[in-house]
Amino acid sequence: MTETVDMSEDSERAVEIRNALTDKLRADGMITSEVVERAFRTVPRHLFVPAGTSLEVAYNADDSVATKTDEHGVIISSVSAPFIQARMIEQARLGPGMSVLEIGSGGYNAALLAEVVGPTGRVVSVDIDPEVTERARALLESTGYGDAVTVVLGDAEQGVPEAGPFDAIIVTVGAWDIPPAWLRQLGDSGTLVAPLLMNGISRSIAFRREADHLVSTSAEVCGFVAMQGEGEHAERVFLLPDAHGRAVKLRFDDGAPDDPSLLDGVLATERTEVWSGVTIKSGVSFADLHLWFAGFLPGFCKLAVDEGTDLADERGSWFPFGVVRGDSFAYLAVRRALEGAGVEFGARAYGMHGIQAATAMVEQIQAWDRQARGGPAPTFAFWPSGSDHTHLPPGTAVFPKTHGLATTSWPALG
Repeated sequence: MTETVDMSEDSERAVEIRNALTDKLRADGMITSEVVERAFRTVPRHLFVPAGTSLEVAYNADDSVATKTDEHGVIISSVSAPFIQARMIEQARLGPGMSVLEIGSGGYNAALLAEVVGPTGRVVSVDIDPEVTERARALLESTGYGDAVTVVLGDAEQGVPEAGPFDAIIVTVGAWDIPPAWLRQLGDSGTLVAPLLMNGISRSIAFRREADHLVSTSAEVCGFVAMQGEGEHAERVFLLPDAHGRAVKLRFDDGAPDDPSLLDGVLATERTEVWSGVTIKSGVSFADLHLWFAGFLPGFCKLAVDEGTDLADERGSWFPFGVVRGDSFAYLAVRRALEGAGVEFGARAYGMHGIQAATAMVEQIQAWDRQARGGPAPTFAFWPSGSDHTHLPPGTAVFPKTHGLATTSWPALG
């Protein structure tokens, strides 16, 4: 049985669950410093989520809590999952007396930041949505942080010119690019932490300046609601209808096919499959494989499916990553292996040239397994327009952006 949130006070039970959450984040390595641990034990997260949310949901380490949706039910504002909030604050290397700009408001994360930088520090939080900023101000005021955080209504693409520079900038929405205003507002030795999208795959990356560009100091797998305003980047989505009027959706961040009509009727073709011989034990992360696809698999896309499609009925045997080759597409699939203690990676495909599409995906699975799996973690960089990126190391994937280039380098390929 769950307990509903008491919005009037920080109850003894809420303190108990909050401490249990903090213990877990510390044990999992998401919290590594005493100042961040103290912040998580202090700020009442349950008072920043919608009324009626259970304490168990409010303090679940791995789940965000939606605070606003659009007319289609898509989440456009949320209180992020505690694990990624803790990790991003640690990535920013914040401490007492420092200044920080938060891009994307909600209230709770700003309160955590205020605890970390203390009374001699400075926290500014900016958001484009007036409902979000009004809610954040009210919640910060009611929880005692109204004077510790300055909430600004504005498009973060332009930064907050009157408030910089900052020792750290933490972006709490999915960022497709890094606009010049953020770099202007970042102190020379400051840290920018942003959930950067690279061909549809995101990482929370901590960047610091090195000569004319930014280099990563750490990265974490993450997912965030998308940026709004000038920094918004719309996906291209192609619908592949089946015989019953339901659809498979192919979602392209970049590199969408020039002639999507070639895929008309593709779901009516016979499905084919190719297997890689690459296995993995159950419960082991393979998130770097997704990132490898994003950088080295031309035609890479993400998949979503309607209920009632064949793919929906097969959930659990595939993952939402695919590739398009002309009139055919393939998607990442798994089948039982290692005597039931793991799976083998492969690709299933539709289309007249499905075997070629599946083979292209399988070849990249094998390349990742052979050249990068288990090796040093990839590193990231951002090269603003005008910087010199002519001498990138071998094994670097390049993601063109409006304001420069993002790159991912795999040390094992150097």
